[in-house]
Amino acid sequence: MDTTIITVEAALAGADYSLTGPCEILVSGGLIKAIRPAAMTTQAPRLLAIPALADAHNHARPLSTTSFGCGNKPLETWLPQLAVMPSVDPYTAAAASFARSLRGGVTSIMVHLTRAMGLTPLTEEAREIARAAHDVGVSIGFAIAMRDRNPLIYGDDAEILNRLDPSERDLVRQTWLRPLPSVSEQMALVDAVADAVSDMPGHIDVQYGPTGVQWCSGELLQAIARASKQTGRRIHMHLLETKPQRVWADGAYPDGIVSFLDQIGLLSPRLTLAHCVWARPEELALIAGGGARIAVNASSNLHLYSGIAPVPDMLSAGVSVAMGLDGCALDEDDDALREMRLFHLLNHAAGFSDGGLTRQTALHAACAAGRAGLGLGPGGVLAAELPADILLLDLAALDRDALMPVNPTDYLFARAGQAHIVEAYSRGRKVLSNGTVLGVDLPALETSLRAAYRDGLPDKAPLVAAWSKIEAAIGSFYQGCC
Repeated sequence: MDTTIITVEAALAGADYSLTGPCEILVSGGLIKAIRPAAMTTQAPRLLAIPALADAHNHARPLSTTSFGCGNKPLETWLPQLAVMPSVDPYTAAAASFARSLRGGVTSIMVHLTRAMGLTPLTEEAREIARAAHDVGVSIGFAIAMRDRNPLIYGDDAEILNRLDPSERDLVRQTWLRPLPSVSEQMALVDAVADAVSDMPGHIDVQYGPTGVQWCSGELLQAIARASKQTGRRIHMHLLETKPQRVWADGAYPDGIVSFLDQIGLLSPRLTLAHCVWARPEELALIAGGGARIAVNASSNLHLYSGIAPVPDMLSAGVSVAMGLDGCALDEDDDALREMRLFHLLNHAAGFSDGGLTRQTALHAACAAGRAGLGLGPGGVLAAELPADILLLDLAALDRDALMPVNPTDYLFARAGQAHIVEAYSRGRKVLSNGTVLGVDLPALETSLRAAYRDGLPDKAPLVAAWSKIEAAIGSFYQGCC
């Protein structure tokens, strides 16, 4: 096999992400074969090598939801408003999303497919998504959305319908209140999707994707827990993202929602829980005890007014914490490097206190911890015999003032963003060069998506026109509960 030698001035290598360099990284067969000092006669390029990031929670949305009027509101109204987005070609949608993630520094992505396009059977759509991932050059986990209750609000839908006029009620019923598949049908669909993509190239790990406890009956959650134990299939689920979800869970499960998940066997190393913003210390202890991990999505939680996840408490409880972007980095640009900086700053201990998120634990959360939830083996570390998922950053640009020697890690956590990525490698394959995704034409994909959405939006005009009244009714339902 051919060997690629990457020479850099500095690298964050090993499980502790310690600074080393100048050095050469030898890559062969998709693996890092060795990291060795650069030859004394070699002038190492001003590059900083770090592991590529792994996005532990995403939905592979084609374009920013704010472009559809869905920005700056709580999840409970933001989520139903996504119905104004027309369906578009699934390959184009997924390839554009994956390419933006790659441009932001991510080579492994958890895709929780909570809204399939539905233009073809899901088995065919899944193959198109897998093809897009391979073309872009990313590894994906792929969780199929599963839900069977509370399609619009966490309660009786009549409380919304009674606030609307007859035409608006019909629109609500047609859009959100259609019958959902049975538990057995949903379980079978996950198996069918897994069979459909089993021959696709690249890494795609099909998972059960219960959307959240407020959207899934106990029967559905128990069926998933049993099947996961029997088959080893992983599970990806939202939990306690918002305060209304906390209130609902306390009412529906007075003995504790996490205790219920523990009792039915859902908590295990096969489970990733997204968000957990409103989880309590005793719940975090149960999650840690079960071996499940939590994917924290800092920017998404801020955009949707959900709060700030208690990451220091998670770490103190022994939870494996991973970083996700949830399709909503701070500037809606999928910049995972900036997200890691925000994640670190939000959760570092105050002042001189101990605890909280250190640089090392932030790098572990962003690069390594999410891989298990995607069905990937060890990685997220620059070390021999581990996957060659590597970012090369422009150290000269990071050191923009060039005044004195400064630890490159300082620059990484102070100012690094996707504009500083010179190259990215995924399993040894060069997939990004100077901001350009090599496997697909991202600008062309986004141009195609915008045209498709403009063509499809007129069909959504009745929903767009009625949305303000529907949104007000939903908001009224939650006011007072939180």
